[in-house]
Amino acid sequence: MKHVSDQPLMDRLADAAREGRISRRSFMHYSMAAGVTASAATGLWGSAANAAPQRGGTFRFGVHDGNSSDTHDPGQYVSRQQIYLAHQYRSYLTQIESDGSLGPDLASSWSANEDASVWTFEINPNAVFHSGKPVTSEDVIASLNHHRGDKSTSAAKALLASVTDIAADGDHAVIVTLESGIADLPWLMTDYHLAVCPANEDGSANWESGDGSGPYKIDKGEWGVGFSLSRHDGWHLEGAYFDALEMLVLNDPNARQTALVTGDVDAVSLIDLKTSALLQRDPNIEIENVPSAAAITMPMFCDTTPFDNVDVRNALKLSMNRDEIIEKIAFGAATKGNDFHHSPAQPYWPEDIPQREYDPDQARSLLKKAGAEGITVNVSTADSLFSGAVDMCVLYAEQAKAAGINVRVVREPNDGYYSDVWLKKPFCAVSWGARPTPDVMYTLAYKSDAAWNESRWQNERFNELLLQAKSELDNDLRAEMYREMAMLARDDGGTIIPMFNNFVYARRSNVMRGDSLAASWELDGARAPSRWWFAS
Repeated sequence: MKHVSDQPLMDRLADAAREGRISRRSFMHYSMAAGVTASAATGLWGSAANAAPQRGGTFRFGVHDGNSSDTHDPGQYVSRQQIYLAHQYRSYLTQIESDGSLGPDLASSWSANEDASVWTFEINPNAVFHSGKPVTSEDVIASLNHHRGDKSTSAAKALLASVTDIAADGDHAVIVTLESGIADLPWLMTDYHLAVCPANEDGSANWESGDGSGPYKIDKGEWGVGFSLSRHDGWHLEGAYFDALEMLVLNDPNARQTALVTGDVDAVSLIDLKTSALLQRDPNIEIENVPSAAAITMPMFCDTTPFDNVDVRNALKLSMNRDEIIEKIAFGAATKGNDFHHSPAQPYWPEDIPQREYDPDQARSLLKKAGAEGITVNVSTADSLFSGAVDMCVLYAEQAKAAGINVRVVREPNDGYYSDVWLKKPFCAVSWGARPTPDVMYTLAYKSDAAWNESRWQNERFNELLLQAKSELDNDLRAEMYREMAMLARDDGGTIIPMFNNFVYARRSNVMRGDSLAASWELDGARAPSRWWFAS
């Protein structure tokens, strides 16, 4: 760093940063004007703005994708409203930290036998529910069993299909026994369905009460509208710096952005990428752009005409110009998809698989082979899915014309999209949150009997490889299996993957955060309310 010609100015800037009276952009601008290099100014901002967190205040955040049909049943969680709320009032065995590592939540530690077929989770003895009841092994067992058994309707049923037994070892240890080893089991326990609820006397999970052991407790709320929460003083981890939370459902992107600009909310879960440049000029707003393993998918029912023909499926994949979609819809804030649900942000990334490119001529040839020339298909979408969801489908419809395909875009209502459209209509757009490993993603959405097998794809070889890879402890062999699975999904599967979208959201400049942001969900892995704080 060169000589600072205006030290008093730097002192005032540091004070303003600590107190939240200046945005990062303004801090950087004035620091460099005072003779500080960009790298040094970045360090100064970090040390000033990220000082010790302060307690106090009500954090108001606007979220997209909320429905009046949502529920407290963790097995039925699907919308962002449910996911964000769950991470405030409920706890999980493990959590993804802001830096992307795996950390403790209710489980203070975990260990496995040599082949990863038996796992032991030690439960934090200080954890208590909002009702005052201590969290015990029986609560964890009841909560995990909620997703198991023939009668379970949970979307996470497939994740625990290989579990043969869950037993208590005293009040604060749970032993999970598997048919065969699962090396990723502690990561799997971060799945947002696997929230821990208090146990009923009959051993079932009491999810109806809304009781939880998370950092905040629900005071009142209405699905599709919003929830008010207050700090749970008995929370077992650090954080929860705000006194209270107001979570508001703002499905309309204009309403969401306006609320942020006017200061009616302190953060929003998703911003409109078309107007992000204008928003960035506001000195009171900070935009976060986080690369992730989140994905935009377009599943086709493989058991429904015309998608039951693999040539038709591949023609529709070849009729998409992903580069143009990323440029015009995501404004560069995405990674190009290749029609298999494995992101470069996940381990075992098969980087040598050829990228599928836009090729309407080859698409025409495949349609001719299938006897489906001039085909017409409907694709459903909604504004609330992600920024530019409707525009993406309209652009895809234009691109597909070159292959002789008529894509009719059906704009569905925002409310109830995941209950009325997804998994029910044969071709639609979907926004997936990030999953930590390919095993979790493939088990949830590609396994033949998965509740969320959104394309209804059945491939015996894929299922064999998925089972083998779960217990394979040799990383090289495991990587080979995931590569073959990716090729099967790409060339035979029923899902178009336009892109892995970045999480782009925003906060007011007086809202402070740590040095890193989790890439598992928007809003710092859906845990911003317990990790962030207001400037003093």
